[in-house]
Amino acid sequence: MIGQSAYLAESEDGTVLYEFNAHSRHPADSLAKVMTLLLAAYAVENDDISDNELITMTESAWDDLDENSNTLGIQPGEEMTFIDLMYSAYVGNSDEANNMIALRIAGSINSFISMMNNKANEIGALNTRFANPHGRYNELQYTTAYDQFLIFREAMKSALFSEVASTFRHITESTEEFDSRTVSSSNALINQGSRYYYRYCIAGRDSVSYEGGHSLVAMAEEDGLTLISVVLGSNDAIVEDGSAELRNFMETLRLFQWGYTNFAWRDILKTTELLERVPILHGSGADFVNARPESSLSLLLNNSVTTESFIKDTVIYTDEDNPLVAPVNSGDILGEVTVSRNGIIYAQMNLVANTDVNLNGIEYIRRHVIEMLSTPLARNIIIILILLLTLYVLLVIRYNIVRANRLRRIKNAKNDIIRDRHENFRD
Repeated sequence: MIGQSAYLAESEDGTVLYEFNAHSRHPADSLAKVMTLLLAAYAVENDDISDNELITMTESAWDDLDENSNTLGIQPGEEMTFIDLMYSAYVGNSDEANNMIALRIAGSINSFISMMNNKANEIGALNTRFANPHGRYNELQYTTAYDQFLIFREAMKSALFSEVASTFRHITESTEEFDSRTVSSSNALINQGSRYYYRYCIAGRDSVSYEGGHSLVAMAEEDGLTLISVVLGSNDAIVEDGSAELRNFMETLRLFQWGYTNFAWRDILKTTELLERVPILHGSGADFVNARPESSLSLLLNNSVTTESFIKDTVIYTDEDNPLVAPVNSGDILGEVTVSRNGIIYAQMNLVANTDVNLNGIEYIRRHVIEMLSTPLARNIIIILILLLTLYVLLVIRYNIVRANRLRRIKNAKNDIIRDRHENFRD
């Protein structure tokens, strides 16, 4: 039995590898400390509180605690830096430290609880409700495996949260009046001396209560794949050697190992992949340009799924009636590609030109002249010009004939005059 609820998913895009009752409500218990630490990290990162600010423990931080609470015995009047208070609250599992964080940030526990619930809603954890900062059982405080995935994924985006949550042991600073404390995490996945140690685990938060059983949210990273596992409501089991097996840690280990064994990132599309050859007009030294995906596409797939099973449907925006014309710049959009498998569309992106194609000026002019001369208007103009040229030639010929005849008549007339004069002279 893996627990009452479980969830295993990739951290960045949320690809689900396994889920079981992922949306069923379950006591949040100490998993509430994740949200408390996140809000504390925000306060430091936003410069609302200095991590070195000395915080004095107050009596009101103990108001809702009793003999069943998890405490470090930080007494009223004791001073501690805010960063040490964060380590005490999360790594040391100190309920009074969580309450003190709430009081410092919001001024009152109730105001801080409102901040916790508002942040949960903002993240999308809509089936989560907080009733205290430390996670002691309260019937009004609940969560789901899916919501814990969302909350822990958001929390690990904070560098300060990640630093604290990944720490196994921390020593607080001593002051003039108070000694230092050594706090150790109950997260066995990051404890090198534990049988549950998992070297790929980055951080986590475990929880134990009579009402909620054993729960654990954790993040691991191996070979570029980051997974978040959530196990809620598991119980201890007695193994063959008579020892108790902590099922929240054991089942989390099994989930991580199963995920990394059976899933991996696969490249479905690469920006270097040439999917189409697009004809181009007036290109300098090129009759076509290659089209490639605008961006790459990687999917987290079960090892039984082959990349060849994905269909890549391409559409080019130009055709014979509307051709692509140079110049074309690398990255110009030429069409689109749709990636699908078994009827499910995984991506739709632009196809772009892989290289520049410059304009061939001579070819451009030649083709445009041919195109221009092939139009009906151009043909009519040419016919008219030919007719006008023919008429001009005929007029020139007629003019030359008329002129030649006139000159011949003039010449003949002159000859006649000269002949008459000679005859008269003889007489």
